[in-house]
Amino acid sequence: MNSGDGKRLAAAFERELDAIAHDADFAGLEIVAHRARPLRGATALRVTIDRTGGADVALCERVASRITARLGGFDAAYTLEVESAGLDRPLRRVADYERFRGERARIVTTLTVNGGKTHRGVLRGLRGEAVIVETERGELLLPMAAIKTANLEYDPRVDFRRDKLQRKQRHGNDRKHGN
Repeated sequence: MNSGDGKRLAAAFERELDAIAHDADFAGLEIVAHRARPLRGATALRVTIDRTGGADVALCERVASRITARLGGFDAAYTLEVESAGLDRPLRRVADYERFRGERARIVTTLTVNGGKTHRGVLRGLRGEAVIVETERGELLLPMAAIKTANLEYDPRVDFRRDKLQRKQRHGNDRKHGN
């Protein structure tokens, strides 16, 4: 495959991702990340997706089928991977810090803040151009411009306790209403 074929394929991939993101059949779908790169005479296409409530295998298959159908006219070799953002999804957009308010995160900064560059805590939102993170040592303001990487951090102990409390509250409400 020549590099021109790979570039045209990558451009078509980008256009298709944009179309999928605006398609009513994929309502609520978020393209978290995507990449097209040369790989051993072919082009490797990778897309990471998410949706409120999570992206399951069936959704990944639907997205892959749609992309494959649209790229079928290309006479270029490629591999396609469609994956869920997962429990440790990356936080890349400003809106992510509001969307996942109350969730645990691991944030690495380019600057030393409060004695370190790696910070773990609960997202509390935004204040100006900074992310508010509640850590064991108190509240931190991490400048958006200084964030190198950020991911949600899954803690099964915390999530188990939260789920148990929510179930207890639901069942308690059912008893109060005679259900």
